Amino acid sequence: MNASEFRRRGKEMVDYMANYMEGIEGRQVYPDVEPGYLRPLIPAAAPQEPDTFEDIINDVEKIIMPGVTHWHSPYFFAYFPTASSYPAMLADMLCGAIGCIGFSWAASPACTELETVMMDWLGKMLELPKAFLNEKAGEGGGVIQGSASEATLVALLAARTKVIHRLQAASPELTQAAIMEKLVAYSSDQGSNKVNEALLQRINSAKKIHLVPCHLRDKFVLRFAICSRTVESAHVQRAWEHIKELAADVLRAERE
Repeated sequence: MNASEFRRRGKEMVDYMANYMEGIEGRQVYPDVEPGYLRPLIPAAAPQEPDTFEDIINDVEKIIMPGVTHWHSPYFFAYFPTASSYPAMLADMLCGAIGCIGFSWAASPACTELETVMMDWLGKMLELPKAFLNEKAGEGGGVIQGSASEATLVALLAARTKVIHRLQAASPELTQAAIMEKLVAYSSDQGSNKVNEALLQRINSAKKIHLVPCHLRDKFVLRFAICSRTVESAHVQRAWEHIKELAADVLRAERE
């Protein structure tokens, strides 16, 4: 693909993306496939000759889309929101073109410095104390993590480091190893509610909306998260009516 074809195909891809976003409400939010569905539908090895762009787009629609969970559907209420907007998509295109790996300032100065400035923007929006900012009055802000799990791990590591420094300042004779072997991290002890499990099973089997559970104080809880930027009150109301209808069926079955 040369620059000329890239320009043409890029315009076609933007059209495909815009059509996808505009029509996402009409797509089934959760796929109706079984594990392993994809392997028989694509070659077992990389092709010797490239497919045409048209064939690739057709495969995306016929093979990939049937197995996609549509996180930006207004009927997706599971997990958590993910960033999606037309400006963000354009920014992703530019990031792909620049293609730098900003693991250090020298690797790409603008990449590192832009992140610190953006983190200051976020800190100010959250009204954090200046000590959390990268500006002159602060000691440094933060970094962007790729997932909630990574953020939790980094928070634990930061807490551990803070405790080690505090204890070593008070008792210089203590080694880091001696302190670490006594540190304890506490987490919640939370398994199960058969009625809610049955309700979740019905909700996700119907595939009109998509939810995921969590455990809270020994209860199996259904989480309802507003995730898509296109969600309107009507979507939430329809989802709630759907949940109530299925809940009534579950309770009726329990009584029987």
